[in-house]
Amino acid sequence: MAISCKIMLLGFCVFGLVSLVSSANFSELFEPSWALDHVAYDGEQLKLKLDNYSGAGFGSKSKYMFGKTTVQIKLVEGDSAGTVTAFYMSSDGPNHNEFDFEFLGNTTGEPYLVQTNIYINGVGNREQRLSLWFDPSKDFHAYSILWNQHQVVFLVDETPIRVYTNKEKKGVPFPKDQAMGIYSSIWNADDWATQGGRVKTDWSHAPFVASYKGFDINGCECPVSTNVVDNAKKCSSTQGKYWWDQPVMAELNLHQSHQLMWVQAKHMIYDYCTDTSRFPVTPAECEHRRW
Repeated sequence: MAISCKIMLLGFCVFGLVSLVSSANFSELFEPSWALDHVAYDGEQLKLKLDNYSGAGFGSKSKYMFGKTTVQIKLVEGDSAGTVTAFYMSSDGPNHNEFDFEFLGNTTGEPYLVQTNIYINGVGNREQRLSLWFDPSKDFHAYSILWNQHQVVFLVDETPIRVYTNKEKKGVPFPKDQAMGIYSSIWNADDWATQGGRVKTDWSHAPFVASYKGFDINGCECPVSTNVVDNAKKCSSTQGKYWWDQPVMAELNLHQSHQLMWVQAKHMIYDYCTDTSRFPVTPAECEHRRW
């Protein structure tokens, strides 16, 4: 729905803009997508369960182009080795775009790792891995993806942990023409998720449960019946009609830039941009990067 509102987002106050807002409980925005018997409701919380029979997942009822989506997640407690809990946006088809949060479980006492990845026109291989500055299994934390024509920003409790900047002028592809659904799932990935697959899932600790609350989508809803070109026109504006098209949303502010540099200096474990064994030639989007 279109409303006039005051929004605090990424440290900026934006007044009187037209915004397309969806903020509601789970059933208004999302629905279980597979293994319904492994999806449980507990008051305002949703729980996804993984055991040696199945994982589970859910997805948004609509697709969106540009905006911000947030969910609060409490990850699997205790020994979560071999498990992956994902929160991501994705379009459809072999040439899809996708923005991934993947939380890689670990043995008891070892920290969770967060892997982010970006697919553009069906091509991924843009992984970064970080440790977190808290235990994500002890309480709920907010995980967000901000997307506009200028940048894709991954945030944890409003702290940016990764930015993918639009460098189309330098010949680098940028995802801006495909509407995306919003998804989450938990599954067994013990062939790679924990210490490169060396530590396997201990099913004696099952079921593994990820808990969710605080579902929020603030973006441009795209009807399935509308074609790609019309959706792109509808969801972007050179006149600053939407909050995500405002000049202040084109890049991080100084404080956020410092936050990002701190995260990547103190918590970065792996960055594809510096992996010369995989990429002898530095990927184009990594060149001249400030962090």
